[in-house]
Amino acid sequence: MILKRDRNDRGLTTGSWLTSKHSFSFGRYHDPGNMGFGPLRVINEDWIRPGTGFGTHGHENMEIITWVLEGVVSHRDSMGNEVSIGPGEIQLMSAGRGVRHSEYNASDDTELHLLQIWIMPNQVNGEPGYQQRQFADGEFHNSFHLLAAPEGEEQSLSLKQDARIFAGRFDPDVHHVRELNPDRRYWLQVARGELELNGQKGMAGDGFALEEEHGLELAALTATELLLFELPK
Repeated sequence: MILKRDRNDRGLTTGSWLTSKHSFSFGRYHDPGNMGFGPLRVINEDWIRPGTGFGTHGHENMEIITWVLEGVVSHRDSMGNEVSIGPGEIQLMSAGRGVRHSEYNASDDTELHLLQIWIMPNQVNGEPGYQQRQFADGEFHNSFHLLAAPEGEEQSLSLKQDARIFAGRFDPDVHHVRELNPDRRYWLQVARGELELNGQKGMAGDGFALEEEHGLELAALTATELLLFELPK
């Protein structure tokens, strides 16, 4: 079964410095039918104006992943990290028993565009942690590459949940077939471009929930960037 979460049905938060679209309930946007997908709790697509951002705030017991599409994030946290994150990098912050951080657009003239993802951990009140890794463009080329997984398997970042996150960038007219485990559930988020997934058309901002599927077949209609989440049932 494949269910599409249309980009135009997402929740919306707007302000003087931020536009944010929510695939699942978040903040003041509440949709009882879209509270998450298994432990995948948040997918927010954010556009942050130059020189602005999220001031210092706290989190507990959440795996927080940042995937930058355009621009550079300036990140500072209570663990002593002061770093920048750009396209092709993944940031994973394990909030554990509590962490505080800020995230700003590092540019004074260019908008920052990113996806922020929250995954509920399978262990709570642990030690907060921070991980970041830069990937080469070729690692995603016309295939899915593992970004994060339990115990950091295959040199990925270590995720405190029985879940895996993959990224793929596909050239126009590329067809890709991937075997899926029907005993797992999957979420495919279209970050850029247009594609057909098992016969359904998707565009940037769309999400697809896949359950009891044995495989996915995608055809990139344009240059396409995707995030694929493998999750427990």
